[in-house]
Amino acid sequence: MTVTLPPPARTIDARDLQCPLPVLKARKALNLMAGGEILEVRANDPAAPLDFQVFCHHGGHRLVSMEEAEGVTTFVIEKDGAAGAAAVTGNR
Repeated sequence: MTVTLPPPARTIDARDLQCPLPVLKARKALNLMAGGEILEVRANDPAAPLDFQVFCHHGGHRLVSMEEAEGVTTFVIEKDGAAGAAAVTGNR
């Protein structure tokens, strides 16, 4: 069974930014998004794949996919609904 995701609510071009900037930009965008919305991030920092895996794990977000092409990795992240509620209400 294939699950179809909605199009990204936001897209971030973090190419040519080095750690920790791609993750910081993603965190800022996710804080403005509703739970369940999709964020797409493009980065070419070699540390980004591990950084985003750790960020999503600790932040409760779901790293839906991570694909590399021509030196650029595209991350598709689904914002956690609970994390979204906590960010909006300030309960964390």
